[in-house]
Amino acid sequence: MPPRLPSLLVPPIGFAHRGARAHALENTLEAFTLARRLGATGLETDAWRTADGEIVLDHDGVVGPRLRRRPISEAQRAELPDHIPTLADLYDTCGTDIPLSIDVKDPAALPGLLAVARAAGGAAESNLWLCHPDFDTVVSWRPLTPDAQLVHSTRVSRLGSAPEPHANKLRVAGIDAVNLHHSEWTGGLISLYHRFERVALGWDAQFERVLDDLLDAGIDGVFSDHVDRMMERIHHLDAS
Repeated sequence: MPPRLPSLLVPPIGFAHRGARAHALENTLEAFTLARRLGATGLETDAWRTADGEIVLDHDGVVGPRLRRRPISEAQRAELPDHIPTLADLYDTCGTDIPLSIDVKDPAALPGLLAVARAAGGAAESNLWLCHPDFDTVVSWRPLTPDAQLVHSTRVSRLGSAPEPHANKLRVAGIDAVNLHHSEWTGGLISLYHRFERVALGWDAQFERVLDDLLDAGIDGVFSDHVDRMMERIHHLDAS
């Protein structure tokens, strides 16, 4: 067996993708609560800003019947379906003591998002992992929050350069982590980002074999719909 490579975060974070999505309606308070009950050490969601300034959690960012769908940004909070929670609802239900990865689908939501986290108090802001695919957008967030973790969610083909210059750009800009699809990570690539003290995250890790491969390669955090499976593999790593 090849040696297991070390991670920067010990143990790696197990992010429940959109809550316990394999077991409950995604991005609902029920899904987030279940994820915590199943032992998730992190939660993941998607954030949008409504027309009246509320920060709400939904993946697609559109509401209404098929022929009359409209962006959440054009809707009032009171017009949204009951199952769509606000970020404040999430904090009230699940607390502020757990890492929370947020795909900030609408960059205009960021100031309000940070205000909600700060109002929630505790470790809310320092537990944020704020993700976006555009590098310059993520860089622009650094002056707004000295405490949150900033994450460049991307693909190797979109880096615009070799991974090493990209890792250095992250370090210089104060971007804490890179998030790639699980299929793009290798032990060597993770080690490269670790040399620049950048955290490596892998998404869409749904199967035991995928989880084991990532954990053996030194990944720092994984995103999975299957919270029970994910946490069993992380605990197995921790015990071995």
